[in-house]
Amino acid sequence: MAPSPTRTGFLGSMSRFWHRSYAADYIGFALLLTCYLLILFFVEPFHRMFSLNDLRISFPHAEVERVPIGLDLVYAVLVPLIVLTVYNTATQASSHKHHVAILGLAIAMALTVCLTDIIKNTVGRPRPDLLSRCRPKQGTPHDALVSIDVCTQTDHHTLHDGWRSFPSGHSSFSFAGLGYLSLFLAGQMRIFAHGAGVSTVGEHTEKLVRGDLVRSLVCLGPLLGALMIAISRCQDYRHDVYDVCVGALLGWTVTYWSYRRYWPRLGSSRCDEPYAGPPGVDDDAVRYGRVRDEEEAIGSNPRSNVGYELSELSRH
Repeated sequence: MAPSPTRTGFLGSMSRFWHRSYAADYIGFALLLTCYLLILFFVEPFHRMFSLNDLRISFPHAEVERVPIGLDLVYAVLVPLIVLTVYNTATQASSHKHHVAILGLAIAMALTVCLTDIIKNTVGRPRPDLLSRCRPKQGTPHDALVSIDVCTQTDHHTLHDGWRSFPSGHSSFSFAGLGYLSLFLAGQMRIFAHGAGVSTVGEHTEKLVRGDLVRSLVCLGPLLGALMIAISRCQDYRHDVYDVCVGALLGWTVTYWSYRRYWPRLGSSRCDEPYAGPPGVDDDAVRYGRVRDEEEAIGSNPRSNVGYELSELSRH
C-alpha cells in the first residue's frame, strides 16, 4: 500500500503539532478540569429517600473536620508536587523527566476528582450525618420513607452535600496524589526492580538488587498518610467504611493508570526513567521509548541478559 501523502498547510501543521507534542494531554487535562468545575458549580446530587428511624444516618454533624478540604489539597497535591520537584532537581533529572512527573500527577488528580464527583452526584447516597444536616420539620413520620422536602436546613451546600457520601472524595483524592508519589518513589528507588544477573541499558550495566526495607518504608509512607486521611472521614461521620474503601480504590486505580502512561512498570530494569516523549520533544536525556513487557523483562532474566551471555562465552 502506498503511504498517504504528507499534509501541507495549516491542517498539516496542526497535525504535526498534535502528534509531536503533549498537546493532546494538556487538552484532555483542560477538559477534565472544566468538567469538574461544571459539576461543582451547577450539578446537584440525586436525593435518595430516607427514614428518620435509620440509625446509619443519625450521627452528629461535625462542624470542624479533622482534615478539611484545604488541608487535603495540601497533603494530596502540594506535598507530592514539592517532593517530585525537589527529588528531580537534586538528581539533576532531565527536563522531560520533570515534565512527565508533574503532568502524570496533574492528570491523575483531575481525572480522580471528575470521576468521584460524577459518581457522587449520580448515586446520591446519604451521609452518616444526614439527619443532623437535614433538620426534619416537626411531625415528620419516623416509620416511613421521606424526601428532601421535609428538611428545614437553609444552608444550600450543607443540605445538598448530605447526599454525596459515595464514594469518599477525600479518600480518592488522597490516594490519587499520595499514591502517585508512592509509585514515583518506588520507581526511583528501584524497590521492585530486582532479580538475578545484571541489567544492561546501552553502555550502562548495573546489578539488580532487592530494595532494602528502609527505602521500602519511605515509599510506603505516602500511602500511610492517605490511609490516615481516609480514616479521618469515618471519625468525622462524613462517610462509612464502604465509602472510604471504594474511594481509596478509585483513587489508587486512576493514579496507577496515569503513572503507567508515562513510566515503565516498577519491576522493569528501567523503572527510574520515563518513556520517551513524542517525536517533537527534543531531550537528549531521553534514552528509550515505550517497549513491550517482554522486552522490559530482559533485565531481570539472567539467560537473556547481555552480561550473562558474555560471561558464558568467556568460560568456553
